[in-house]
Amino acid sequence: MAWNEPGNKGNDPWGSGGGNKNQGPPDLDDIFRNLAKKFGGGKGGSGRNSGSNIGGLGVVVLFVLAAVIWGASGFYTIQEAERGVVLRFGQYIEETGPGLGWRPTFVDEVIPVNVSRVASIPANGSMLTEDENVVRVEMEVQYRITDAYRYLFSVTDANESLSEALDSALRYVIGHTEMDDILTTGREKVRQDTRTELERIIEPYNLGLTVTDVNFKAARPPEEVKDAFDDAIAAQEDEERFVREAEAYAREREPKARGTVKRMEQEANAYKQRVILEAEGKVARFEKLLPEYQAAPKVTRDRLYIEAMAKVYGNTSKVLLDNSEGAGGNLMYLPLDKMMNNQQSTMQMMPNMGNVQQPVSNVGQNSTVNSTSTRGMRGDRQGRN
Repeated sequence: MAWNEPGNKGNDPWGSGGGNKNQGPPDLDDIFRNLAKKFGGGKGGSGRNSGSNIGGLGVVVLFVLAAVIWGASGFYTIQEAERGVVLRFGQYIEETGPGLGWRPTFVDEVIPVNVSRVASIPANGSMLTEDENVVRVEMEVQYRITDAYRYLFSVTDANESLSEALDSALRYVIGHTEMDDILTTGREKVRQDTRTELERIIEPYNLGLTVTDVNFKAARPPEEVKDAFDDAIAAQEDEERFVREAEAYAREREPKARGTVKRMEQEANAYKQRVILEAEGKVARFEKLLPEYQAAPKVTRDRLYIEAMAKVYGNTSKVLLDNSEGAGGNLMYLPLDKMMNNQQSTMQMMPNMGNVQQPVSNVGQNSTVNSTSTRGMRGDRQGRN
């Protein structure tokens, strides 16, 4: 039964009892007055005007408190390595730098983006090479955010787009490279080509990213042929090592050879200068002798002959005896030079008794000298007779 139907003896929602004839809604002043009484605000006043003033003051306090909370919630901080993207009702307004700032809550939104950190995204998988072999490749790209707004709103997810572009670029490069080059000497070329292809792919999307480096981490053949490829790689490494050793040996020997050549050139030049100077000296000496020879030819010839013979006989151990006709008297010759040679030979034989050739030759020389002396003495007797 409804509260206003005839015969309803219960309390109506607006009254305090069944006998109250007032069927209207409660007064707001009564409500604020009751609230003031509960919080102790109704003790000092009486009547309807007092409750109305207290209710209005509470509303103002609540409004001021809400405004303070709203204003305080608008402060934000952007770190040194970050940039803030400001959105007003979802629309891009500006980009802010590091520091403390304020934005109206529920109106503006600031999204911080780290533009100094270098992030990385890996890519790997089994790929088909140009010579129709399968190789397992692992690569990693390093990048940095350069445009915060484009990084957030140019595509749905810039990191995912960069990962897919890296996978596409890597498969393209591997598909145009032979397996031997990927596993051995062509790794650097694969890395450079992958970076070039990746930058070409992401350029039209304006991701707000800059690729800083691409690292070629690993490239492995299938397990079935891994041992054979390991042997091939080891042989390639040995070849490079031998080449480096040969180059090092060449670098070591070349300076020595150049030094030897330089020394021989200097010795040849010195010999050339010495011969030239000696020839010039001889020419000058003969030029000085020419006037003397023209003045006294016989005397000059005799003097030159005597000097030449003295020089020749001064370098030999032979003894010349004059056994010409008419020489008188006995001529005795004492071979002092042979005796000195015999003494030296004897001293050499003492530490080495096995060497007997030198004494034998000395004996032969002594015999020659004795026979020469004997012939001289014999000729002297014949002359006397």
